[in-house]
Formats: sequence, structure tokens, C-alpha cells
Amino acid sequence: MNSETPNDEREVIIDAEGEPLGGFLTLPPGSHTLVLFAHGSGSSRFSPRNRAVAAELNRAGFGTLLFDLLTADENRIDEQTREYRFDIPLLAKRLTGALDWAHLQPDLAQRHYGLFGSSTGAAAALIAAALRPTLVRAVVSRGGRPDLAGQALPRVQAPTLLVVGSEDHQVIELNREAAAAMGQPPQLELVPGATHLFEEPGTLDQVVRLAIDWFDTHLS
Repeated sequence: MNSETPNDEREVIIDAEGEPLGGFLTLPPGSHTLVLFAHGSGSSRFSPRNRAVAAELNRAGFGTLLFDLLTADENRIDEQTREYRFDIPLLAKRLTGALDWAHLQPDLAQRHYGLFGSSTGAAAALIAAALRPTLVRAVVSRGGRPDLAGQALPRVQAPTLLVVGSEDHQVIELNREAAAAMGQPPQLELVPGATHLFEEPGTLDQVVRLAIDWFDTHLS
């Protein structure tokens, strides 16, 4: 890839089954992939951690789509009531809608799709993978709650990587329980010294390396 050629970066409005959702689409030159991000509870397309991960994926040649899972009105309500951030069926519906939207765009339709989910967004990613098995080729979960995907877990066919901090003990157990329920056994990686948000120095870098390797193996 020519490092002097700039990425195609643009703001987009995604029609997710009739709901307009704002997003940031970044397509490195020569890329044939697209990784859609599903952020965690109470977050948005402006999430610093997901933006950092997306930027590193872009440098590695992967296209990325960061977008809001809630509309502006829903987000305002959620800031007061928190009634939407744990609505996993709604989040999964929006992510699936974003996949369908991407598949209809002329410059995105033929790409290999991956999903990157964080916290509750990981459950939405696994449900979307189960609902769109011919589209989703790989899933990465960062500090995720795959257990919240419930009955969708046995139907997930996409190769899945579960990344959890070694100090995030409760979430480790929830990931192990979810892994046991999945039809295709996922790979579980523990990042040494990391807690739930991977705020410790160097831990998010390790997540990035694991994600790049996973998507490089299953999307390229």
C-alpha cells in the first residue's frame, strides 16, 4: 500500500431499517475489507478507545465503520434513563441494519466484513453474525459480554476472538461460559495486567495487535 495515498474518510448517514445513524467511514487505498464497530453501553462513534483501535486497523489496511447504535433522540433519553444501552435486541437490530446498508453501497458491497464489539456491543456483534452468516467473516470482542447474546450463541459461524483483561475476573468467567455455548468454539485471549477498559499502559496496544492478526487471518 502506498503510504502517501490518503485514506478515503467521510461522514455517512446509515439507514438502519429506517433509523438514520451517524457514522465515520474510513477506507484505506487498496482495502477490500470493512470492520464495523459496535460500541459498549453509554458510548458512541466518538469512543476514544474504539477510534484508537480503528485508526490502527486503518494503518494495517482495513476499512472501518464507526457509527452510533442509537439515534440522537434515543441517546438523549438514554443519558437520563439508561433504558437503551442494555437493550441488546435493539443494538443487534441496528448493527444488522448497518451490515445490510453497507452491503447495498456500491463501494462497500463486495468487501469482506468483520465486526468489532466492545462491552454490550459484543453481544450485538454475535447476534448480527448469527443473523447474517454469509456476510460476517470474523468477530472480535474487546472486554465484551458475549453471554448477553443468549440463544444466538450456538448459531454463530464466524471465527470469533474474545479478548479480556486478565484482571477482569467476572467478565473472564462470563466469556468462558459464553464460549462453551457457541457452536464454533472461539479463541479466548487474556491481556496480562488489564482491567475491563484496558486503561493500563500498553494493554490496548495488545488488543490492537490481536485484532489485526485475527482480521488479517480471516478477512484477507
